[in-house]
Amino acid sequence: MYSSEEQQRAEAAARILDRNRVIARAAIARRHGARIVLANGCFDILHVGHVRYLEAAKALGNLLVVGINSDEQVRRLKGPGRPFVPERERAEVIASLRAVDLVTIFNEPTVEALLAALRPDIHAKGTDYTEASVPEREAVRAYGGRVAIVGDPKDHSSSQMVMQLNRKITGDE
Repeated sequence: MYSSEEQQRAEAAARILDRNRVIARAAIARRHGARIVLANGCFDILHVGHVRYLEAAKALGNLLVVGINSDEQVRRLKGPGRPFVPERERAEVIASLRAVDLVTIFNEPTVEALLAALRPDIHAKGTDYTEASVPEREAVRAYGGRVAIVGDPKDHSSSQMVMQLNRKITGDE
């Protein structure tokens, strides 16, 4: 018999799937009339901006799939020493949020291959973008999807949190 904590961990882990399984689950949901939404990001250190972004993305549809950048891609995007949290743990944290239905880890430099394979109705991006500046907007339009900008203003950043923490530790505040 599982403890409540073990059961929650198992439920979150069950929502972390490889790309093919995510595509299959989304296809089943779509056949039942679900609107599929894809959000993506590094989610290295979870903060309230991430939660608000994902909750707003979920509000756009019925099935929220979150694509998480692999460790290799986070290193390329954020630099040496990143990510702070390994991909599997980042995926588990995101999968444990109530707004999130499925999580997959992608290893490509952009989310375009996942978009092309999944073909979500909506690709949700945070407010650090405009619809015109979303790098994947043409890939989304190509299959008939749409881009939506969601979440609160970009006032939160994992990188800024780390810099603040470093200043506190070193007394440079």
